[in-house]
Amino acid sequence: MPWSVDRSGAPHYRIVNTNREELRGVTVSIAGSASLRVSAPTSIRPGEAVRASVSGGHPERDTVLVVRWFPPDGREYLWQISF
Repeated sequence: MPWSVDRSGAPHYRIVNTNREELRGVTVSIAGSASLRVSAPTSIRPGEAVRASVSGGHPERDTVLVVRWFPPDGREYLWQISF
C-alpha cells in the first residue's frame, strides 16, 4: 500500500504517499454520514500528502474515506480508510 494516514490532527487527516513513485489521478471521496473537505492535487509525489477534513456525524460508526489513484503502470487502485 503506497499510503499512510497521519491521524494525529483528527479530524484533519494527512494521507501521505509512502511510495517511491508519483501517484496520479488522486481523488478522495467519502461514504457515510460525515462531510468531507479535501485539498487533493491530482498528482502526489513521494512524501507529499493529501489533506482531508471530516466533520459531522460519527465517522467512527458509519463513514469511510475512499482514495483512488493511478501508479505509473496506469492501473486503477482504490483504498478504504476507516475511522
